[in-house]
Amino acid sequence: MLIGLLCSRVRVEEKLLRDALVHRGIDVEIVDDRELTFTLGKPARRWDAVLVRSISQSRGLAITRVLESWNVPTVNGHAVTAVCASKLDTSAVLEAAGIPTPATAVAFTPDAALRAAEDLGYPVVVKPVTGSWGRLLAKVNDRDAAEALFEHKELLGGPEHSVFYLQRHIDKPGRDIRAFVVGDEVICAIYRESAHWVTNTARGATTRDCPVDTTLRALSLRAAAAVGGGVLAVDLLEDRDRLLVSEVNATMEFKNSIDVTGVDIPGYVAEYVRAVARGAPVGATH
Repeated sequence: MLIGLLCSRVRVEEKLLRDALVHRGIDVEIVDDRELTFTLGKPARRWDAVLVRSISQSRGLAITRVLESWNVPTVNGHAVTAVCASKLDTSAVLEAAGIPTPATAVAFTPDAALRAAEDLGYPVVVKPVTGSWGRLLAKVNDRDAAEALFEHKELLGGPEHSVFYLQRHIDKPGRDIRAFVVGDEVICAIYRESAHWVTNTARGATTRDCPVDTTLRALSLRAAAAVGGGVLAVDLLEDRDRLLVSEVNATMEFKNSIDVTGVDIPGYVAEYVRAVARGAPVGATH
């Protein structure tokens, strides 16, 4: 069996995944997405499956699309990756599945965005439709700040500023929850804690183990299923007496979560990838 490990650079996570696959007797080829070329109509199926770890969403989407046209299984699949790459797509499928999420609005001009913010009620959080690591987020507390921000986005131009994606701010207790889903199992979860309202480890949040109870497990699995399933990180917010799903990530980072949970996350992913390559049912066997 040969697994392609598609990445933009070999980070800690990619080394751990490579080692977990090799430990299981699986041959691994590191595939640099910056060097890869494909010629459509000339299939190059040399991998039994490809584990997609591209930092670039656009490259990952393009490559999975081509590979799947050649019947090369990918983890995650193109459709799942596409939904998770867009916060708007994710919100739409979660809402359609009846999964609780923060109240969300979309607008396309500054004036319309201002009306949407007033309808949601301040404070609101303005996010780019695509992006990760907590970048370009803004918490808007009142109308004056909203007018300034929306005018600024319009003047900046560019596709990332042409859609105004807003959510009602959730007054979470200094943390959020990330649940790791592999196939049909929530293998572990963490709290991401910070004094800042953006509780993202890329912005300095610390992590600790979060017990996976019945409620967290059920909601995380529903969210994962709504986007198409696979190897996913589901981000949840505590809103008083209920949980809300805020995002689902298709290329999850986990290096800060192994020690605090005691769970062999790359091992679970390796088993899942092996099952996909074999064409076997893809539960989270380990």
